Amino acid sequence: MLAGLLLMLSAQAQQTKSTDRIETEKGPLTIQPVLHGTLALTWGGKTIYVDPYGGAEVFKGIAAPDLILITDIHPDHLDLKTLEAINTDKATFVVPQAVADKLPDNLKKRVVVIGNNDHTEQHGISIAALPMYNLPETEDSRHPKGRGNGYVLEFADKTVYLSGDTEDIPEMRALRNIDVAFVCMNLPYTMDIDQAAAAVLEFKPTIVYPYHYRGQDGLSDVEAFKRKVNEGDKNIEVRLRNWYPENNKK
Repeated sequence: MLAGLLLMLSAQAQQTKSTDRIETEKGPLTIQPVLHGTLALTWGGKTIYVDPYGGAEVFKGIAAPDLILITDIHPDHLDLKTLEAINTDKATFVVPQAVADKLPDNLKKRVVVIGNNDHTEQHGISIAALPMYNLPETEDSRHPKGRGNGYVLEFADKTVYLSGDTEDIPEMRALRNIDVAFVCMNLPYTMDIDQAAAAVLEFKPTIVYPYHYRGQDGLSDVEAFKRKVNEGDKNIEVRLRNWYPENNKK
């Protein structure tokens, strides 16, 4: 019993330590990095999982999701084993059609499909789907335009951008009035830190989190990304968080 209590307190402490807070007109938005391209957002008593991946263990101390957003079909975004392991009983899924096609029948009943440039509103949260794709566009692209979604979420007066797996596409560069951005950077799957920094300097989010930065040759240099952004615009806050806790064990 004591061991269980200590485990619970440890999980709560870990969650508190790694959770950021953004004030909105309708209460705080909490942001919790989880793993790679996975994060949890909480607002208005609702919990949102983005690309749940890594098994149930990585979600210890985090409330069960009311909403799950999935960006693409690759297994670090659409992780069926994790979806089976976590409690999704009350969750609505917002996904592109390619993801919906791969979900098991028991989950398809709670799916809302949106494609690029479509919009839905769930639990008082406005959700717009943006393209996410590789450049140049080729037939054998890892991420062809139209298959996956990036997302722009509105939490009252605050707007959050989730890039998904993409490069510095025109649709990203054209964004405006983004309060918080999550931007990927991992070669050869998405883009390098130079492309990511150049895009961020163009659309100028208030806060940017580099995420999804484990590539073929290890982790991208997010410290260098931060320097590049702040050399171009010191007013953009670059938040570096621990998206790869397994590296701390080495």
